[in-house]
Amino acid sequence: MTNNMETKILREGSARKRADILAAARNLFLTEGFDRSSVDAVSAQAKVSKRTVYDYFGDKRTLLLAVIDEVGQSLINSIQHAIDHSLTDVKDLEQALIAFCEQIVASTFGSSDYAALIRLVTMEAAHLPESTYDWLDSAPEIAIAERLAEFGRRGQLEIPDPLLAARHFAALTFLLVFNNMGPSRKTEATAVKRTIDEGVRAFLRAYAPRIT
Repeated sequence: MTNNMETKILREGSARKRADILAAARNLFLTEGFDRSSVDAVSAQAKVSKRTVYDYFGDKRTLLLAVIDEVGQSLINSIQHAIDHSLTDVKDLEQALIAFCEQIVASTFGSSDYAALIRLVTMEAAHLPESTYDWLDSAPEIAIAERLAEFGRRGQLEIPDPLLAARHFAALTFLLVFNNMGPSRKTEATAVKRTIDEGVRAFLRAYAPRIT
């Protein structure tokens, strides 16, 4: 009984330490930049020893990748939540896709996580492998592609290439909203609504089931 309790406390403590280190590193990388942020500063802000930071992450570059991975995973979880919420048990496909895009724009692009991710990837590109960009791009597309493929199996859409369809869908809808945003990352609600509505309709026209 005692051993199990000790193990549980140790694991919970370790998870908290890791989270504290990542939070400190994220804050410093965003405010000071990667090159000017030291492991000493990270450990001081996280209230752990410098040795603990190295034990968890090995070096500062690995710590940067871990920060980006954590923020990126949070965004992917938001997208998956939007898929589960808006694209399950769909009766009106057009309205469901519109609702999904609106949720993505509201919960993802408007979030501090998204802003942090864009800043980190932009500011620290020289320190990141190309595979970072591949993962950030492909993970949301794969999740969307899986749901579009399901609509294809149900006969609601004709989807010969689900991943390509997901890229077309994103480009016509929420990515177009993002690309049209100014430096403040804000745009008129009516413009967002029109972009999403027209993008979804264009996608549905392109991928409507063929009548034979």
